[in-house]
Amino acid sequence: MLFSSNTFLFAFLPAVILIYYGLLRWSRLLQNVFLCLASLFFYAWGEPKFVLVMMLSIAINWAAGLLVSSARSAGSDRKARVILGIDIFFNLLIIFIFKYLNFTVSNINSAFGAGLKVPEIALPIGISFFTFQAISYVVDVYRGSGEAQRHILNVGLYISFFPQLIAGPIVRYETIADQIHNRTETMDDFCEGIKRFIIGFCKKILIANNVALVADKAYEIAGQGGLSVGMAWLGAIAYTLQIFYDFSGYSDMAIGLGRMFGFHFLENFNYPYISRSVTEFWRRWHMSLGTWFRDYVYIPLGGSRVRTRARHIFNLFVVWLCTGVWHGANWTFILWGLMYFVLLVFERFSGFNDLKGRGADVLKYIYTMFFVVMGWILFRADDLPMAAHYIGACFGAGGGPVFDSSFIEYARQNISYLAAGILFSTPFAPWVAKKIRPTAVTDLLYAACLGALFLASISFLVKGSYNPFIYFNF
Repeated sequence: MLFSSNTFLFAFLPAVILIYYGLLRWSRLLQNVFLCLASLFFYAWGEPKFVLVMMLSIAINWAAGLLVSSARSAGSDRKARVILGIDIFFNLLIIFIFKYLNFTVSNINSAFGAGLKVPEIALPIGISFFTFQAISYVVDVYRGSGEAQRHILNVGLYISFFPQLIAGPIVRYETIADQIHNRTETMDDFCEGIKRFIIGFCKKILIANNVALVADKAYEIAGQGGLSVGMAWLGAIAYTLQIFYDFSGYSDMAIGLGRMFGFHFLENFNYPYISRSVTEFWRRWHMSLGTWFRDYVYIPLGGSRVRTRARHIFNLFVVWLCTGVWHGANWTFILWGLMYFVLLVFERFSGFNDLKGRGADVLKYIYTMFFVVMGWILFRADDLPMAAHYIGACFGAGGGPVFDSSFIEYARQNISYLAAGILFSTPFAPWVAKKIRPTAVTDLLYAACLGALFLASISFLVKGSYNPFIYFNF
């Protein structure tokens, strides 16, 4: 079930709100049970059979949390570590079977001519997100960052809570451990949640979905050959905007929905396209994934506090290999992650980050966005030959013209969406907001503008406009 669907907007969400705040408002236990069951229903709506995988994950991690907590209380840290290790292995095994087994067997066959049968296993939506949250639960219980939940439905609520279930942000257990029982719902939070949801909804429908048509057309032409330089760059820029507004829009909607029920999730994006280094970009992009790998992989490996530079580089390599692999079972994702590993090592050890001055900032910004765009081309491509062909087309290597009719047509038809996407990927809107003195009139105008944009988005939705979600596959 998509957030940007009629079923969710006009049936599921209103029903959940009415029951939660109406029939169950006097019982936190019943509210939590209801939210958990509603979340499982939300997932089962699109993935009926895979809800069993999620329920198994909930049960195993609930039991592991209790066992780890019991072992720690008894003073047996070794037993707790063993249980934790088994639980992490189980969670990674789930991801491997459903997400990487096909890829692994196919590559074994290609490399060794093994002739093994490639299993046909469908990918459960959002498996990487909810599995990482499950790992976070047991690790945080082991570290003492949150108490083990005695009631299995509370663990189920944390892992399956529908706002962040399918495409994040990755909510770490320590962030909301106390909120499961002790959150406070207020009218201010509810209204702020509605506002945040509408902003994300408009980003998704009005910008991401429209620039997606440009990106898809460019890749379609690339698959047929003859991609012009202009169309290659137009498609690459369109996808750069699409993935940002698609994913950050979903995160905004998830954060807003959480606020409507009293949950406060951490931010996931902070204007990544204004970054002046790759290091800064990854501090601003998909922050929940970056901090997850930092705290659960990089720091346990030793982080930067190791004796040798080689070990430090190795730790970075592991993190970025994992980052690439996490995104999908394709060599394009692995190479994408390793590209960022190389760039980050370069920045960290070359003195790049010490360059100062306005001219240096401009060059650093151009360098950063160049590799970000090239990275998204690699990320979007079906395979490495397609990525190489597309990147070559950007520089005229494909023999295509500089401009063609496709470039002129798609640039002319989508210039307003592309311009809006570029403008609002910067802190322009907050800058304008700071310049305006808040009054009853300005508040009313803001609400009217937000309402108008929401209605415009609904009209696109009702017309059946193109409506994909990129990060559902991860």
